[in-house]
Amino acid sequence: MSSTAVTVIVPGFDVAEYAEEALDSLRAQSHPHWTAVLVDDGSTDDTIRLFADAEADDPRFRFVRHDEQRGLGAARNSGLALVETPYTAFLDADDVMRPDALSRLADTLDRSGSAFVVGAYVRLRPDAEGPGYTAGDVQPWVTAATDPAREGVSLEQHPAASGNIVAWSKLSRTDFWREHDLRFPEGRYYEDQVLAQRMYTLAPAFDTIPDVVVEWRQRRDGGSITQRLGEVDVLRDYLEALGEGIAVLRAAGADAAVRERGKLIRTLDLPPLERLAETHPDPAYRIALESFTAMLPG
Repeated sequence: MSSTAVTVIVPGFDVAEYAEEALDSLRAQSHPHWTAVLVDDGSTDDTIRLFADAEADDPRFRFVRHDEQRGLGAARNSGLALVETPYTAFLDADDVMRPDALSRLADTLDRSGSAFVVGAYVRLRPDAEGPGYTAGDVQPWVTAATDPAREGVSLEQHPAASGNIVAWSKLSRTDFWREHDLRFPEGRYYEDQVLAQRMYTLAPAFDTIPDVVVEWRQRRDGGSITQRLGEVDVLRDYLEALGEGIAVLRAAGADAAVRERGKLIRTLDLPPLERLAETHPDPAYRIALESFTAMLPG
């Protein structure tokens, strides 16, 4: 096995419309040493067949299935249990990985010896006309976390990195996950938030690269969880995850990162939620948001 071999964990639930593009983006990787664990989370559409066909046609793919939907965190954890390579990465089955992503990430980590490396990402937005999607630009908070390239830094040295919380923007040493028994929370939304901050606070060192590694799809049908923040229960999960992530940073004494997270949340996350709260028919929405804002640092 190559010292830079990567297992990419690809969870999916009812993503037949997008999954083939995600799988093709793996097939197109310039990095020669990758495998993928395809985890179907109890889909009711053609996702099952697409994943099974990928395994049948290409030995680099391994297909596992949940008999019923258990959530994104559980699907990722099922994949983690099967990783046998030195490096671990993630790709949601409705997103797209850039062709040189694994090469750039693995080469950086191989050179630096750090626990993980973080790359940039862009939104893949639906075209105004027609069925297609177009990738946007790197947003300022992503740039702040990943540009310029850094190797062997700590959260104290680079607190703005804490703004990059998504699992699929990172490639990690598998031993780092095992040493700290890292797993995604199950049975809740926004499972990346707390885990990402644990990674930043536990890592002796991590790297960043400004290269775009993933195109993150904003679905035309509004089906992704990030497009459902108008629902009270989804909002509560979101705010709880944000708060727990800050608590992890605070418990680790990462005061600069706490301030960075507070500033970013107030700038990026709160304004659209406050606009929703102004006209939301359920007063519980406004109350939950106001309670969270009152405890937010900065």
